[in-house]
Amino acid sequence: MATPLLPHRLSAIALATLIAGCASPPPAPDAATLLRQADQALGASTVKTLSFSATGTGGIFGQAWQPELAWPKVTYTSFSRSFDFDTNAMREEFARSRAEPNGGGALPLMGQGEQRVIGYARDDWAWNQAGPAAAAAPVALDGRLHDLWTTPQGAVIAAQLHGATTGTASENGQTFSTFRYSVPGKLSATAWVNAEGLITRIDSLQPSPVLGDLATTTRYSDYRAFGDMRFPMRIEQTQGGAMVLDLTVQKVEPNAAVDISVPDNVRAFRERVAAEKVAEGVWFLGGGSHNSVAIEMSNHVVLVEAPLYDGRSAAVLAEVAKLVPGKPVKTVINSHHHFDHAGGLRTAVANGATLVTSQLAKPYFERVLANANTIAPDQLAKSGRKAEIIGVDTQRTLVDGNSRIEIHAIQGSVHAQGFMLVYLPQHKLLIEADAFTPGAPNSPPPAVVNANNLNLVQNIERLGLQVERILPLHGRVVPYSELLAAVGRKS
Repeated sequence: MATPLLPHRLSAIALATLIAGCASPPPAPDAATLLRQADQALGASTVKTLSFSATGTGGIFGQAWQPELAWPKVTYTSFSRSFDFDTNAMREEFARSRAEPNGGGALPLMGQGEQRVIGYARDDWAWNQAGPAAAAAPVALDGRLHDLWTTPQGAVIAAQLHGATTGTASENGQTFSTFRYSVPGKLSATAWVNAEGLITRIDSLQPSPVLGDLATTTRYSDYRAFGDMRFPMRIEQTQGGAMVLDLTVQKVEPNAAVDISVPDNVRAFRERVAAEKVAEGVWFLGGGSHNSVAIEMSNHVVLVEAPLYDGRSAAVLAEVAKLVPGKPVKTVINSHHHFDHAGGLRTAVANGATLVTSQLAKPYFERVLANANTIAPDQLAKSGRKAEIIGVDTQRTLVDGNSRIEIHAIQGSVHAQGFMLVYLPQHKLLIEADAFTPGAPNSPPPAVVNANNLNLVQNIERLGLQVERILPLHGRVVPYSELLAAVGRKS
C-alpha cells in the first residue's frame, strides 16, 4: 500500500511536532543526576531524623476473613512514625479499631474498643512496648525496616548508600524517571520520580514468612515544604494487592529528637520452646506468643500449628526432634490461614511435612507457597521442595493404630472462614486458635461475652465433643470449665 501524502498545509514545525510525539520518551538521567535531583527536591541530605503523625484508614495485613479477600478494614484514630536514618531505626505508634465485623487480628471485636501498639526496630532487632516491658517481635523486623527505607527521604538515602540504577515508567499517560535500589536482605524497590524531583510512588519487594516476596506499592502525594524538606501529606499503601494504609498526614517534624535504643532483653532474645506433656504422646509446645502441639504416631509426629516465621517453627521442630527422636514430623495441621498462624508453614514444608488445611485455604496456599523468596531466602526457598497440601471441608480423621486425631471445621465464626479445631477423643483434648484465649489464672469472666468464645462453645456442642481440657494456641492449658465460665455458663 502506498504511503499517503501529508496535507500540503502541514508546516515544517507541525511535522516536527508530529514526529516528536511518536518518538520514544527521552532516556532517564544517570543515577547520580537523578538522585541529586530527588535529593534537592526532598531535602534528603538535610534530614537525619524524621517524624510524622496522621489519621486515616487501612487494613489488617494477613488477617483476611477468607483467603483471597481484602484485608479487614480499620480506622486509625492516631498514627505516628519516627525514623532515624543514621542508626537504621524506627518507632511507630497507633490506635485503630475495626471498620467491619469480620476478620482476624488482635483488635477488639467490632464496636468494642481500640487496639494500641507501640513498636520499634533497629538494625537486627524489633520489639513491641507494653507499659514498661519490651517484648521481642522478630517477625516484625523486615516490615518495619521496609517502612524506614521506603519513605521518600529514606529511598534517596538508601540509594545513595547502596547504589541505584535508573529507568523510566509510565502511568496514565505520564512518564516518570525511576531509580531502583536495594537494602541487602531487606528489600528491593523502584522509586518513581516526577519532573519536580518528587517521589510519587515506590514499588517494593520485601520478605514475608507466608507470601515469600511480598509486593508493596506506596503512593505519595500533596507534598508540602517543612524548612528545607518536602514531605507528602497523603500516603496510600497496598500490600499483597489490597489496601493497608490510606493516611492524611497532619504533622511533620524533620530532625526532631529520636532516641531508639535496643533493650537488653531484646538483644538477648532467642526462640524458646517450653514442652509440657499433657497426655501420653501429646506435648503442648509453649514458651512464646504462639503455641503448637505435637502428637506422636506409630512412626511419625503430627504437629498442630507452625506459626509466625522460620525462627519460631524451626525451634519447634527442633524441640519435637528431642521429644520424639527418630520420628519425623510428616504432617502439620494449620488451624487457619491468618499469617501469624501460617508463618511457619514454609519451614514445615521445607522439612518434608504435608500440610493439612481447610479446603477453602488449599488453593491459596498452593499458590503462595510456590512463590519465590529472593530477598532473604527462607528454608523453603533453599530446599526447592513443592508443598503437598490436603484440604479439609467439614471433617477429617487421621487414624494410626490406637491414635485418632479429628479435624473439624468451625462454623459461623466472625474471625475466619476455613477455621478448624483439632480434637483428640482418646484424651478429651481440644486444640484451637483464636476462638478462645484464656485470661490470667483466677481472672474474672469478661463483662461482655466474646462472640468468638460463644461460637466455639456452640461448635463443640454441635459436634458432640466431650472436652475436658483446652490446649489453646495462645495462652495456657485450661479445663473446659474456663471456656464455659467465659460465656456465662456453669460446668
